[in-house]
Amino acid sequence: MYDLAVIGAGPYGLSVAAHAAAAGMSLRVFGRTMASWRDHMPEGMFLKSEPWASDLSDPGAKYTLADYAAVHGFEAVHGRPLPIADFAGYGMWFAEHAAPPVEEQTVTRVVPSARCFRVETAEGDGIEARTVALAVGIMPFRRVPEPLAALPPALCSHSSGHLDPSGFGDLDVTVVGAGQAALETATLLAEHGARPQLVARTDRIRWNTVPLPQQRGRLSTLRTPLSGLGSGWTTWAWSELPGAVGRLPAGLRERLTAGALGPAGAWWLRDRYEQRVPALLGHSVRRASVRADGRVRLELKTSGGGTRSLDTGHVVAATGFVPDLERLGLLDPGLRQALRRAGAGRAPALTPRFESSCPGLFFAGLLTAPSFGPAMRFVYGTAFTADRLVAGVRRRLRR
Repeated sequence: MYDLAVIGAGPYGLSVAAHAAAAGMSLRVFGRTMASWRDHMPEGMFLKSEPWASDLSDPGAKYTLADYAAVHGFEAVHGRPLPIADFAGYGMWFAEHAAPPVEEQTVTRVVPSARCFRVETAEGDGIEARTVALAVGIMPFRRVPEPLAALPPALCSHSSGHLDPSGFGDLDVTVVGAGQAALETATLLAEHGARPQLVARTDRIRWNTVPLPQQRGRLSTLRTPLSGLGSGWTTWAWSELPGAVGRLPAGLRERLTAGALGPAGAWWLRDRYEQRVPALLGHSVRRASVRADGRVRLELKTSGGGTRSLDTGHVVAATGFVPDLERLGLLDPGLRQALRRAGAGRAPALTPRFESSCPGLFFAGLLTAPSFGPAMRFVYGTAFTADRLVAGVRRRLRR
């Protein structure tokens, strides 16, 4: 029997595994290393976070993104966007040096049994572990608005489903959303010959500003601190105090985090986007149907209460991800239903050490954002998570 089974091999799973291995635990790690970054983000996409805020976590910080860049002969510097391919390569390098070997198997079931958990895979493997850390990433939680959900996959897809934007040729494509994924997807489509148009509920596109210098005067630093998620005191609090966020009353925490760090585009994308992509702002999708000629008809509602129709060849829903335990089919249904929820949402309620109401079952990544705030939606949250989660595992094992 193993001390810990880590399910997921993205930034959170690898960071938890690195800390657990350093603590001397016997563990198994299941998943495809950096799968979201390697399999679901198109060529030409860049990392939105600053390189120094995108380190995976290992005890002693021996395997940083800057270290990987130095070994491989390129610079990962503040204020310069980093290609996603380089970040994915960094994650692979981290997995090779800082974490136990990752087993590329798909976990299909986690079932509690007496004093342990049974973990089963699609490949026929099965193990028992005293504790389990679920770090499944974001892919199970893709959000497609209800009006679009009934469209066939050939006509409607999520933005995470496209590795090669050139596959759309010169097709007219409607991208729904106003965040970085929507803006960058639309831009890449235009740059690869498609004819994209953006549809968004917001009345204006919001853009992040050019990052402040890391080295500044004391007064400037005090007035506008720089943090892993951006600049300003509010952003600093979300970045550096997720533990304090977790101690807030559930209702207050939900209200505060609902609009925190909302949709916005990276500063370096703005010129590329505005030169190529027209937008219908203040419009939301009310209904979608397939026309007789195989195209999609979208019925849109305007912010003023009016309606209009839009015909398009394909719809890309760049509408993000929603933390929802019901999407986690690998959890035994009885266990999933029994887990306490965080506030009024569908994410698990967690202790300060990321343990759920089921003793020995831990969570990391997006599903923890309702408990600890928006830092858990970014790679920057791995350090806070891995250290405390592994401390929680050690405490559970002692019990």
